[in-house]
Amino acid sequence: MKNTTLEVWVLDDDEAIRWVLQKALEAAGKRCRVFGTGSEFRAALARGCPDVLITDVRMPDVHGLELLAELKVSHPDLPIIVITAHSDLDSTVAAYRGGAFEYLPKPFDVDEALTLVERAARETAAKPPASRRNGYPMLIGQAPRMQEVFRAIGRLSRSSMTVLITGESGTGKELVARALHENSPRAGRPFIALNTSAIPSELLESELFGHERGSFTGAEAMRSGRFEQADGGTLFLDEIGDMPPALQTRLLRVLAEGEFYRVGGQRPIRVDVRVIAATHHDLQKRVTEGTFREDLFHRLNVMHIETPALREHREDVSILLSHYLGVAAAELGVPAKTLTPECLDALVAFPWPGNVRQLVNLCRRLTVTAPGREIRLEDLPEEFGGAEQGAPGAEWSRSLQDWASQQLQSGRTRLLETAQPEFERALIRVALAKSRGHRQKAARLLGWGRNTLTRKIRDLGLDRDS
Repeated sequence: MKNTTLEVWVLDDDEAIRWVLQKALEAAGKRCRVFGTGSEFRAALARGCPDVLITDVRMPDVHGLELLAELKVSHPDLPIIVITAHSDLDSTVAAYRGGAFEYLPKPFDVDEALTLVERAARETAAKPPASRRNGYPMLIGQAPRMQEVFRAIGRLSRSSMTVLITGESGTGKELVARALHENSPRAGRPFIALNTSAIPSELLESELFGHERGSFTGAEAMRSGRFEQADGGTLFLDEIGDMPPALQTRLLRVLAEGEFYRVGGQRPIRVDVRVIAATHHDLQKRVTEGTFREDLFHRLNVMHIETPALREHREDVSILLSHYLGVAAAELGVPAKTLTPECLDALVAFPWPGNVRQLVNLCRRLTVTAPGREIRLEDLPEEFGGAEQGAPGAEWSRSLQDWASQQLQSGRTRLLETAQPEFERALIRVALAKSRGHRQKAARLLGWGRNTLTRKIRDLGLDRDS
C-alpha cells in the first residue's frame, strides 16, 4: 500500500496529541484527519471511512472501548490502534478483546506510531473482507438509525443476554442476531436459526426440543432438537410472534429453568443456550389481545433492538445498491454493474416495501437482465418505475436506443433530423389506418388538430402514399 493513498484518522480530546500525530503522519506522506470529540468523528464516519483509526480510551463524550465495540460491528475491516496509559491495564486487555489491532502506550514514540499504522494497513489489506469472512454478509449502513443498531450490538458485545429484535420483514433481523452472536463470548459456538412460522405447528415442538424413537408415527430414531444443537451457543427464533400458545408455555419453561424434555422423553436435558428472538409483529399488542403470553414477552424482552425500515434510512440506499450489485456480480462471475444518476435517484426515492431483502433481490435481477454495464432507468422493472423486457413500449424504445447508439458510433450527428420525421410518419400511418382514413379522427387519436395533421401529411410526403 502506498503512503500517499493511506488515510489515517486520529480521535483524541488532547489537542497536543492530535497535533503531534497529524504532523508526523503528514510528514510521512499520509492523509490525516483529526477529531476532538466522538460526535465529530461519527458525523465524518457517516460520509466515509479511514484506512486506519487511532483513538484514545477516555474522552468526554465517548468511551473508546464502547466505540471499539460499535466499530467492530459497523466497520469490521477497520484497523484500530488504541492509545492508553501504561497503568490502564484493564482498558488495554478490554481493547484487545474488543478487537483493537494494537495499543499505543502513553507516552508513545512517534516513530513507533508510524510503524504501527503501516503494519495495521498492510496486515488488514492481506485479510479477506470481514463482510464475507464468516460466510454471511455483515450489516451495512452509515445513517443515524443504523448507527443506533450498531451501538446496541456494541453494548451487548460482552454479554449473553436474551434479546428481542423487532422490525418489518426484510430489514435484516437475522443479520443483527448473527452480529450479536459473533460479537459475544459465544462466538466460537453454534449459531442455530429457526423460522418458527415456517414449520407446521404439529412439527414445531419436535423441531425445537427433539424426540425419542417411537414417540410418534414416523419417529424411527432419536433426534436432537434445535435447543440441543445450539448448546453453548445461540438459538435464533425468527417470527416468534406466530408461535402457538402451547409451545409458548414450553419455551417459557426452558428460558426459566434451562432444561426440557424431548417429545416422548422421560429424562430432563439441560442446555446453556442464549435465545435471540425476532418478530415483525407488535408483541405488546399481541399480549393485550391475549395471543402471546405476557410472561414470555418479558422473558424475551430483556434487551430490545429495532431494525429500521429502509425508507427510514434512505441515505444508505446508494451504499447498499453498490455493495449488493458487487455481491451479485461475484456470485455470477461477471463484472459489477453501475447505476446512472437518474436510475439511482429513482431507487433512492422508491418506498422499498420489502426493505433490504427487496433491494438485494433487485440487484441480482438487474445483474442478469440489464443489457449493458450501466443500469439505466428503463432497465428497472416496472414496479420500480422502469419498463421490463416485454412490457408495453419497452421493445421499440430499446430498438430506438440501439439505433441512436449505432448512429453515433458511426460518427453521425443531428439524429433528430432523421429520427423525428420517421417517428411521426409511423404514428400518422397507424392513426389513419385505425380511423380508416378519416383525418379528423386520426388527428384526435394523435392529439393534434386537423390542420396540423394535414400539414404534417403534406410535409412528410404521406399524401403521395397510395
